[in-house]
Amino acid sequence: MSQELSAEQIQQALQGISVPPQPQIMVDLQFEQYMPDPDLDVIAKLIAQDPGLSGALLKLVNSPYYGLTNKIASIQRAVNLLGSRSIINLINAQSIRGEMSDETIVTLNRFWDTAQDVAVTCLTLAKRIGSQAVDEAYALGLFHDCGVPLMLKRFPEYMGVLEDAYASAGAEKRVVDTENQVFNTNHAVVGYYTAKSWRLPEHVSAAIANHHNALAVFSDESSRNASLKNLLAILKMAEHICASHRVLGNQGVDHEWNTVGHLVLDYVGLSEYDFENLKQTIREMGTH
Repeated sequence: MSQELSAEQIQQALQGISVPPQPQIMVDLQFEQYMPDPDLDVIAKLIAQDPGLSGALLKLVNSPYYGLTNKIASIQRAVNLLGSRSIINLINAQSIRGEMSDETIVTLNRFWDTAQDVAVTCLTLAKRIGSQAVDEAYALGLFHDCGVPLMLKRFPEYMGVLEDAYASAGAEKRVVDTENQVFNTNHAVVGYYTAKSWRLPEHVSAAIANHHNALAVFSDESSRNASLKNLLAILKMAEHICASHRVLGNQGVDHEWNTVGHLVLDYVGLSEYDFENLKQTIREMGTH
């Protein structure tokens, strides 16, 4: 079933992948691959925790080498399709080459922590509200901020600007507006092009592009953009439950949720009371 790819083919297919993987995940993966009989389920679970590795994996499996009719967003399915030899080549291709300073790793811990929490919470919410797009919801949670490490790599002062952006977000100003003023681009745009280069399904890429544009998306009451709204609703609830405004934005108040929350809850048919209960349940499960 799985078509083995050489290290060279993998390097070629992964041109342009530059979101660094978490050092600890790489250590765990290296450890697993040196086992006499590497466990693909363990490997899939480890890869699924990391945006950079998951992006590389999905780029590979959605590449012309595999000729899939529809692009997939399921990490587990991608691992099964690639098989252990190609997966090990992929891990080695993505190995840290010592290009990250300790300071950068500490800064990126904020990004990695929130990406994993939001992904698991998206998955939980998708199941709770009966969404059909469970794999896509997880992928969106994992990848929605994949532009952040790339912005940080390009602009060393980026995290300070991102904190300012979260501080001034509200009905009149989006998080990305502050970034646009300072850098002429923003992490949602960079994330969108990264997702495109990773060959993620188009509606997942569109949700990444629009994840700080929720007010405009949900203010449009027409039936257009249903798949975008379905994914964005799950993501905005998950970001609020996981307190992304605090982890990434260093803010005590979630200004963005205060602006769009009522529209999101209206869209999914949850009352404030229902959502508070759901939020409490998810937090107690430890998936936030």
